[in-house]
Amino acid sequence: MSLINFVDVLRARETIAPYVNKTPTYPYIGLSKLVGAEIYLKHENHHALGSFKVRGGINYMSNLAAESKKRGVITASTGNHGQSIAYSASVFGVPAVIVSPEDANTSKVESMRNLGAELILKGKNFDEARETVETEASQRGLTYIHAANEPLIIAGVATYGLEMLEDIPDIEVVIAPIGGGSNAAALCTVAKVINPKIQIIGVQSAQAPAAYQSWTSKGIKSAPTSTVAEGLATSIGFELTQNILWELLDDFVLVDDKEIEGSIVTLATKAHTLAEEAGASTLACALKIKDRLSGKKVALVISGGNISLKRLKAIMSTA
Repeated sequence: MSLINFVDVLRARETIAPYVNKTPTYPYIGLSKLVGAEIYLKHENHHALGSFKVRGGINYMSNLAAESKKRGVITASTGNHGQSIAYSASVFGVPAVIVSPEDANTSKVESMRNLGAELILKGKNFDEARETVETEASQRGLTYIHAANEPLIIAGVATYGLEMLEDIPDIEVVIAPIGGGSNAAALCTVAKVINPKIQIIGVQSAQAPAAYQSWTSKGIKSAPTSTVAEGLATSIGFELTQNILWELLDDFVLVDDKEIEGSIVTLATKAHTLAEEAGASTLACALKIKDRLSGKKVALVISGGNISLKRLKAIMSTA
């Protein structure tokens, strides 16, 4: 499984440009006062599909061999990766099958269906859905697209890092969410080439610590997951992204689901920003380690805004 390099990212930017809009990076005074640092948000929640994942899906699908496009693709997803593959498949005329957990975010499920994908709802969580994919792919001759162990996906995702560092070249710290790890691994690949002094910090829910434990031990680990943050809910580390993170990630922080929920409220009230749990985890991390960030220029990656109305109401009702 090959790692990616900076040239791969530059190629990916050219590939996805006709299909994916550049997202803004804005400063927010209210957040800056709260953290005690100069805070910027990289708004990956501003994509039409509400998530950074679309970058990787387009780059992957555009490079897929003609015969594989004809047969079709399959993947497992709690929602955002699935939306990315469903959309990318529709752009390039590829049949797509998405396997999601039975209790997957209903708005994401509806979006994937609207984009033309065949949906299979099976399993209690992402990892059980992923096991179903492997069986379906073999039986139906479909190309299995892994959510993280795909160099083309990571190269596509990394294009957001190019944009952010072009907008704010003197950024000192960037905090990115980690579930499967494609977001943070992609960021590291770009940032450490452009400016090795930039500190990259990953964040995951304490209720789903598999990626964190894999990173700290420098070996693939599994751990139970009970988090409500679906974008962070992986129960095992993934080989490709972990190899990148072992080499390039500076630090990894765990935050509690309650801290993430509080950050969803804070982003809504102080930055007029709608973030799903994975996206809000970066602010939760910044607040947890704010003493370390004092006076620095910090970017928080708001990876997505696809929170369900039911979850949003529940969180806001306790604010």
